[in-house]
Amino acid sequence: MTNIPETGRTSRVQIRLVVIQVLVLSLLGTLGGRLWHLQIREGDAHAEEASGNLVQQVVQPAVRGSILDARGVPLADNETRLVVSASRTDLLKTRDGGKAVLTRLADVLGMTPEEVRKKVRLCDARTPQPCWNGSPYQSIPITDEATAKQALQIRERAEDFPGITAEPQAVRRYPNPGEANSAQVLGYLSPVTDAEIQRAEGSDSPYLRSDQVGRSGLERQYDKQLRGKAGVTRYEVDNLGRVIGQAGSDAAEAGSHLVTSIDARVQRVAEYELNEAMKAARKEWDRNTGERYKADSGAVVVMEARTGRVVAMASNPTYDPNAWVGGISAKDYADLTGKASNYPLLNRAVQGQSAPGSIFKVVPTTAAVNAGHPFDGPYQCSSSYSIGNQVFTNFESEDHGPIGLGRALEVSCDTVFYRLAHEEWKRDGGNKPKKNAEDWFYKTAHQFGLGAKTGIDLPDEVTGRIPDRQWKQDHWEANKDAWCKSGKKDGSYVERIAYENCLEGNRLRAGDSVNYSIGQGDTLVTPVQMATVYAALSNGGTLHRPTVGKAVVSPDGRTVQEIEPESHGRLPMTKQTRDAIDDALAGVVTRGSADWRFVGWPQDRIPLRAKTSTAEVHGKQTTSWFATYTGDYSVVMTISQGGTGSGASAPAVRAIYNALYGVRKDGSIDESRALLPTPQTSLPEVRTDGTIAAPQTERHAPPKRRSPTGEVPSATTGRRD
Repeated sequence: MTNIPETGRTSRVQIRLVVIQVLVLSLLGTLGGRLWHLQIREGDAHAEEASGNLVQQVVQPAVRGSILDARGVPLADNETRLVVSASRTDLLKTRDGGKAVLTRLADVLGMTPEEVRKKVRLCDARTPQPCWNGSPYQSIPITDEATAKQALQIRERAEDFPGITAEPQAVRRYPNPGEANSAQVLGYLSPVTDAEIQRAEGSDSPYLRSDQVGRSGLERQYDKQLRGKAGVTRYEVDNLGRVIGQAGSDAAEAGSHLVTSIDARVQRVAEYELNEAMKAARKEWDRNTGERYKADSGAVVVMEARTGRVVAMASNPTYDPNAWVGGISAKDYADLTGKASNYPLLNRAVQGQSAPGSIFKVVPTTAAVNAGHPFDGPYQCSSSYSIGNQVFTNFESEDHGPIGLGRALEVSCDTVFYRLAHEEWKRDGGNKPKKNAEDWFYKTAHQFGLGAKTGIDLPDEVTGRIPDRQWKQDHWEANKDAWCKSGKKDGSYVERIAYENCLEGNRLRAGDSVNYSIGQGDTLVTPVQMATVYAALSNGGTLHRPTVGKAVVSPDGRTVQEIEPESHGRLPMTKQTRDAIDDALAGVVTRGSADWRFVGWPQDRIPLRAKTSTAEVHGKQTTSWFATYTGDYSVVMTISQGGTGSGASAPAVRAIYNALYGVRKDGSIDESRALLPTPQTSLPEVRTDGTIAAPQTERHAPPKRRSPTGEVPSATTGRRD
């Protein structure tokens, strides 16, 4: 056994004590520094934050302003309903996280427990609808259709339903006046998200967690004006949550009303006629594909020609915006967003783009005149036109001989425009373009406002496309790798096209210009763009920014902010050219491709101009277009995979004009039946008490369309275009 000297043992103990003392002093120093930092340096800030914990806010939602038609008929307003809501915060305090409470609630409401639980779960990337995408601290509505008996059960047995409330609330309503749906124009609401709250912080229109915000349509475009300002009452509470006093309050401010240029009666007719036209087209045989037309979607725009204000705008397929009120069900959400439903949330009047076909010919007609070609010609309207080994045929291979541009518009002769476009392409250098090529046909389209947004006051408008030299280059650079990978010189049609595009997809070829001249190829337009163009032809050449909103009116009616029409340029044509085109488009109705649809029309009293179009789309059936105008309105309709313009769309457009002007089957005019023979100019009255002076609306379907002879029109008989 080794003996350790006493002095050595003592030295080691002392060292250990010193180390421990240093550690203790270091810890004390760290804690002291932290306390100084919290209590001295940041004491005021933490004190303010702590005091804030003693104040709780109670929000009184603002009444959202109504959306009115031009006469004051509500298209969207509010109604008082019994709303049953759940507080996630209170439910999570229960032993089972609220499962038992929600099960009992489901039994009272006649719902399944699963339906109720899905309503209160929070949305994230992995959670499908239905779910709650608002703040988790906000009461979540379970149903806004509770009966008085159900509400009484919940309130009388409050101990069985902790965190559940049943109380009357103002709920958004889309009343469909006269069965006018207007879904894509109006849009819908849903709760604000935390991300939106953060983005709006510091702005002049911040969000509260209780807010509902517009998600599409006018509800989104004019959300700030419609939403108003929620009221907030602040209560002082103790550490147990008991109210000990009121710290202040801000009164709620109701949202303003939006008066639109929509006429609910005309809107109903437009929706009905579009739907009927699509149903009629589906009964017709497509001899090109050997099956019936699919007519899977469509749109129609009715626009004031002198102002650009939208009187009616319909998109099909459509939906009921009331489905979103109070939270949308899983089935409804799937129906609205699934491929099988063909995406009814899309407003195809401003978001649907397709090749315009012959209604586009007013553009190359103008371009040809501006490039120096005489309007009267003559130009050879042969049955076909060849460029190298490629043959471009006239529609149905008709040969009209030598004609002028006016007659080419009337009979929709393709080969006249093929020749002019090819000649201009060669004049610009052909395959070796000049440095400063004129490109009249493309430049003129941009001057018509095509290839750009119209600026309509609806969200998510698309631009369409004018496939000029710059677009060709940009498109080639973006797709070259994919084309080179999939293209085959001797493959299928699509593979051969990819092969050619790989090699020279950036070149503006003769075939590109020829197809473009009749609104085919890569050209894309929207119905609202073409309605704007034809409105400009009607009013003498002024291009307007289309508008749906007409005025914003304060809740008491005392402040009115009118939304004035705005022009953004003129059509690039002389008065002489405009008048010549106008006469030709009148000829389309009286002696051209649409005359068989307008037998008996009172042309002497209501001069009507029109252009038919049957646009070809690779892999699909033809798209029907019909573009028209009078001195008051332009009306444009399109039906995807619907057949010909005169066959599918023209009868529906005539029915809309019949309703506007009160035209009978025999061509006589009954002014008492006319819905809107001249555009509405006055604004509806909003009284000081917030009520609106508006006419009553009738719920009825327009009469069945019939031709002047009494026969129901066929979708394809007669001339085609």
